[in-house]
Amino acid sequence: MAQHIDDYALIGDHQTAALISRHGSIDWLCLPRFDSPACFAALLGDRDNGHWRLAPKGAGACTRRGYLDDSLVLESVWETETGTVKVIDFMPQRDRAPDVVRIVEGVSGSVEMLGVLRLRFDYGRVVPWVRRTDGHRIAIAGPDSVWLRSEPEVRTYGEDFSTRSEFTVSAGDRVAFVLTWHPSHEPRPRLIDPYHSLRASLEDWHGWAARCRYEGPYRDAVMRSLITLKALTYAPSGGVVAAPTTSLPERLGGVRNWDYRYCWLRDSTLTLNALLRAGYQEEAVAWRDWLLRAIAGDPAELQVMYGLAGERRVHEQELTWLEGYERSTPVRVGNDAVDQRQLDIYGEVLDTLHLARASGLPAEPHAWQIQTALMDFLESAWRDPDEGLWEVRGPRRHFVHSKVMAWVAADRAVRAMEADPGLGGDANRWRAMRDAVHREVCEKGYDPERSAFTQSYGSTELDAATLLIPRVGFLPATDPRVLGTIDAVRRELSEDGLIRRYTTDGGVDGLPGAEGAFLACSFWLADALQLAGRHKDARTLFERLLALRNDVGLLAEEYDPATGRQLGNFPQAFSHIGLVGTALTLAERPRAD
Repeated sequence: MAQHIDDYALIGDHQTAALISRHGSIDWLCLPRFDSPACFAALLGDRDNGHWRLAPKGAGACTRRGYLDDSLVLESVWETETGTVKVIDFMPQRDRAPDVVRIVEGVSGSVEMLGVLRLRFDYGRVVPWVRRTDGHRIAIAGPDSVWLRSEPEVRTYGEDFSTRSEFTVSAGDRVAFVLTWHPSHEPRPRLIDPYHSLRASLEDWHGWAARCRYEGPYRDAVMRSLITLKALTYAPSGGVVAAPTTSLPERLGGVRNWDYRYCWLRDSTLTLNALLRAGYQEEAVAWRDWLLRAIAGDPAELQVMYGLAGERRVHEQELTWLEGYERSTPVRVGNDAVDQRQLDIYGEVLDTLHLARASGLPAEPHAWQIQTALMDFLESAWRDPDEGLWEVRGPRRHFVHSKVMAWVAADRAVRAMEADPGLGGDANRWRAMRDAVHREVCEKGYDPERSAFTQSYGSTELDAATLLIPRVGFLPATDPRVLGTIDAVRRELSEDGLIRRYTTDGGVDGLPGAEGAFLACSFWLADALQLAGRHKDARTLFERLLALRNDVGLLAEEYDPATGRQLGNFPQAFSHIGLVGTALTLAERPRAD
């Protein structure tokens, strides 16, 4: 049932999102939130796990598709032997209830359409009871209720535990379908006008896109990535999910399948930086405020990730009734990495709040108190091993990136005190910690024989995260140790010019099998090359990465050069953050080739 991962397009309403295939089928949708159980889960199973297809009868993939201007409104066009038709898909910003709107428009000739709605609540497991009332089809099971109506009304009928509709459109005809979810114990929500909602959605997106300050090269790619990041933002809290999906594999048929429908602290600095540099201060403030709420509490209990509103319980379980994307099992919901110790997140939080302060975001009175508490904890904890940025499920190690980010935490705290001595704190003590971390990393995390920083102390393995060393200011990009690291990563972690996170056959992550090239790491390499003065190489790699996007400009987490397919959860915020950051870096640096 499922198409290639990169055959999907995204629509959403800033609280959840749906994936639509080239065949006009919504194969993934969680309601009412990103992290709610899916009512369409064919992406991770088959058609019996829920989907909604709307396309010409007997047709395959659409002829062409794309987003309408700078928006998240998708238009798919089928050119058939009898005529041409288009389907416009979107999710309007909700009042209370989430709606999915699908508008069929006849362009030329006459086209017979077929709609198949197969709702399956609780990740494709629960078949609802469906009845007809007042022109609606109503599906109910337990806490979930979904209403389907059309305008003008189209006859529907039940077949094979699905709701079907057959109708014909000619040039100029329009038929709109609206699917609405609400809790089954509540009254039916207010009906929306689908055509008014379309106009309002386009106006909202165009107004939002007009706020973008970036006018440099690659603007279309940057704008599409910013729209994607906006679509992955949970509007009520300001949190940004890593992806709207779970368990899309990092290797087809493998076990590296994780739930990414949560908010990671590791993304915080890069997300804030991308939003601020592009001119989206309102979103930057919302993300900063989400961060402050999420991390409030005991510094020793700082988590790697949180729920959409800052929830702390996201424990992992397996959904055994789903066969997995291309039989990649297990299918997981929740993520046990939440219980890991990752010391790099302290640096990422301090760096984010330093950037917010330096960028002139409105100050939060308690923010500095939180930062000093984090520093008090980190002063002793930085010497401990951890699971590291990549959430390895093997033994804890002294990961170089974690130590570098501990240096970042101390550095940002010192710089804050130097800029405003009245803040309160022991700058001398933090300065001493900063120097100690720097000295230890250079002594224990650098291999002089290979002229490269390693993945962990005493290891010979490399790690693409060390490409961030110049970006965070630990060493300049022209330092011989950084240049050696860049060359070593390109030599040993490259797969057809794209970068893997690390060598999986080294056993560091405790998991069997391999994975694809990690797209964010490839953007980091482009950044490092640009900062090191290798401008032509940086642009060449960046343009190669742009060419990997699918037809509507979206990127997954990873890419397999051998098969030419995107892998992992989709679309991935980390990849799009990397795209925006690298485009801005290339635009800000002179071309000296």
